[in-house]
Amino acid sequence: MGSVTIGDVRKIYNRLEVLKGVSVDIRDGEFLVLVGPSGCGKSTLLRMIAGLEEITSGEIAIDGNVINDLAPADRDIAMVFQSYALYPHMTVEQNMAFALRLKGMPREEQIRRIAHAAEILGLTPYLGRLPKELSGGQRQRVAMGRAMIRNPSVFLFDEPLSNLDAKLRVAMRSEIKQNHARLKTTTVYVTHDQIEAMTMADRIVVMHDGMVEQIGTPLELYDRPANLFVAGFIGSPAMNMIAGTLVDDDFVAADGTVFPIGSEQTKAGSRDVVLGIRPEHFVLSETGLKAEIIAMEPTGAETQIATRLAGADVMVALRERIMAQPGDHLTVIPIAANIHLFDAATGLRIN
Repeated sequence: MGSVTIGDVRKIYNRLEVLKGVSVDIRDGEFLVLVGPSGCGKSTLLRMIAGLEEITSGEIAIDGNVINDLAPADRDIAMVFQSYALYPHMTVEQNMAFALRLKGMPREEQIRRIAHAAEILGLTPYLGRLPKELSGGQRQRVAMGRAMIRNPSVFLFDEPLSNLDAKLRVAMRSEIKQNHARLKTTTVYVTHDQIEAMTMADRIVVMHDGMVEQIGTPLELYDRPANLFVAGFIGSPAMNMIAGTLVDDDFVAADGTVFPIGSEQTKAGSRDVVLGIRPEHFVLSETGLKAEIIAMEPTGAETQIATRLAGADVMVALRERIMAQPGDHLTVIPIAANIHLFDAATGLRIN
């Protein structure tokens, strides 16, 4: 078992409050991702779970047992660092066996565990090599294997893919998820990359300025962001934001452009709001809103078009291949069911 309970945890450096009362319940066997911009407190929280940072106040428990005062070695966790942290003078096998030797585990059991982990991670041919003889992806697998063979209650990953190139990051994301499906060990994974979070997590914790903004599955956060920060952070390209006012059943942008959005969206009554709509939620139409093309960004699978619409910079993503130039105009209709409304004063979702 490896459930983790984080209860009203705070961290203060001198007079700077880095974590401001964070509470998260992590289920046994769950793959939970902490995501947010640099400086939001996600790595600090991970290090507090690991015992590498002291907790100013609050509690962290594993399987109901409070671990605030336990040494890192006594917490039954294993951590994979961004830098791999391999011993350069040791072979792959020796690196993986190091922690087991310190625990006094019999050599036969060490060999069995190393062989099992190496087979899962595709490292069997490399057990006799030094870290300098491995690629970045292979080194990351060794770091994962070293953690895996300890059979911990909880795995902690601190931005483990940030040193890899784009193609290898995609491959390693898949490997980590496959290993989690096999091992079913509770995993807490820190990243600033929201694509990593979306593709890997069972649930995501979005953090900002030392606080939790929203917790949910990837699609819950994507489809119903709780506030403007989550709406702008989750999704690539980012959600478009247009300031304006609700009037009857319409949204009226600052330049007077009217977006019909329907009565179900406007039950809260007239007020200043921010309309959010994702780039893929526009469709071409002969009648609709005029958007001036600023730049074309064909990706193959779709065409991303930077436009000027309703007095704002708006990205439109279309599956159609558009033959147009900057300065030309598109006529588009936003899909009303996919429009998001946020209170302009608080930033909170209102529909």
